[in-house]
Amino acid sequence: MAFRKAVKGTLIGGGAVATAFGLSQFFEYRKNRARLVYVEAQGELKVPFKDALPTREEQLSTLRNTEEFDVLVVGGGATGSGCALDAVTRNLKTALVERSDFSSGTSSRSTKLIHGGVRYLQKAIMKLDYEQYMMVKEALHERANLLNIAPHLSAPLPIMLPVYKWWQLPYYWAGIKMYDLVAGSQCLKSSYVLSKSKALELFPMLKKDKLVGAIVYYDGQHNDARMNMAITLTAARHGAAIANYTEVVHLLKKPDPKTGQEKVCGAHCRDIITGQEFDIRAKCVINATGPFTDSLRKMDSQKTANICQPSAGVHIVIPGYYSPDNMGLLDPATSDGRVIFFLPWEKMTIAGTTDTPTEVTAHPIPVEDDINFILSEVRNYLSPDVEVRRGDVLAAWSGIRPLVTDPNSKNTQSICRNHIVNISDSGLVTIAGGKWTTYRSMAEETLDAAIKAHKLSAGPSRTVGLMLDGGKDWTPTLYIRLVQDYGLENEVAQHLAATYGGRSFEVAKMAQVTGKRWPIVGKRLVSEFPYIESELGFYLDS
Repeated sequence: MAFRKAVKGTLIGGGAVATAFGLSQFFEYRKNRARLVYVEAQGELKVPFKDALPTREEQLSTLRNTEEFDVLVVGGGATGSGCALDAVTRNLKTALVERSDFSSGTSSRSTKLIHGGVRYLQKAIMKLDYEQYMMVKEALHERANLLNIAPHLSAPLPIMLPVYKWWQLPYYWAGIKMYDLVAGSQCLKSSYVLSKSKALELFPMLKKDKLVGAIVYYDGQHNDARMNMAITLTAARHGAAIANYTEVVHLLKKPDPKTGQEKVCGAHCRDIITGQEFDIRAKCVINATGPFTDSLRKMDSQKTANICQPSAGVHIVIPGYYSPDNMGLLDPATSDGRVIFFLPWEKMTIAGTTDTPTEVTAHPIPVEDDINFILSEVRNYLSPDVEVRRGDVLAAWSGIRPLVTDPNSKNTQSICRNHIVNISDSGLVTIAGGKWTTYRSMAEETLDAAIKAHKLSAGPSRTVGLMLDGGKDWTPTLYIRLVQDYGLENEVAQHLAATYGGRSFEVAKMAQVTGKRWPIVGKRLVSEFPYIESELGFYLDS
């Protein structure tokens, strides 16, 4: 009965989604053709700072002394940096401030995946939810774009979905194939079914008892913190004035000459390092502060109702022997209905995530219950021969997701990770919600709304296909040149190529001589890890 019900729901929902798929593919094709025609007509974008970037002091000077910016973005996470890049590449005079390090918050505490959302597609099919379907489709388009514009920081990753009941095999297979179908020409690699023996060969840590087989599909994996930095640096190279450790103390307002209504016209900021305060004036202020969205909105108006419900996502890092080097694993239905990933990362294994309501704090700490929950789910899928111990947890982190929800809702597990763009009566533009993968399209939508609301002079977005910092000159064999030309260790060269891409040669040139026969240059900061001293100098010079 359960099998017939599942198959029936899949077939009915699949037909509806297939119809929606055909129509959306057609409209997407026309939309992309129009965008490409515009980009070709405009030619290449000007990059004022191709080589050396302005120092932080120079950036702060620009922020203080510019009479008025077109756009001021508050928040240096993925979405805020994406908004700054979108704005500056439309030839808008752009400023970006972040009160901590760029990507120090939620954007660096993700599952490291660039994905469309398999479970959202399942909801779209079973509930005939067109909005969920379009969210998945948009994310799959953005997944392909992100893999293209930052190839040094991202790559396709096979993910195994183990199956322990016979009826689940066709059910999951149909769902994963629909995932490939929705991706269309942007499908990374086609999914496939594995026998029990082949699944255990590829993932020997799996629990053998009652294993029927497995399905493998592909999503993207990326270095989230470095990806965020690449977006930020790309915005700076195109002329955006950016500054970290610069917080907004309060918003600036002035009366509208026509209506007399108070309008946001900038922000009063403080340099946290020096304590100096100054004004940044702008025609438009964009609130992209993630979990702190409501705090900035209340600077605009204390009467504003909250639009975000924060949810904590905890991940743990365990030794690399918990997963193969080149394959992840998805647990599609945990004991409480959530989804857990086990993913290879930096020769270790990441396991997560949780999804529990939380309070907003600048430094969220993972709680013991969440860590134990993840360990319990790991035990359910791994062989009894593998003893899962609390002492194996090498690190843990908690990221706060700014979920968009009804303020009266208490169940964050069913909340759609979609986003909203809101413009207040005073003109403050807020982008809230969403997910890492769709940062670019969220930024595009935000700038479209801001340009319309504030009557700014700018053309369409130009960020589709725009290479991020370090991506242009990267090749899969770039690390070999670093070894041969500079005498770096192979592991160090691979790390530099995968972190800085085409700019890794600049880091290599700064590397100090070791005084050994090999490696010739590149002193490690810690012997167990491939990080070298010249990276610190490169960060300071950047």
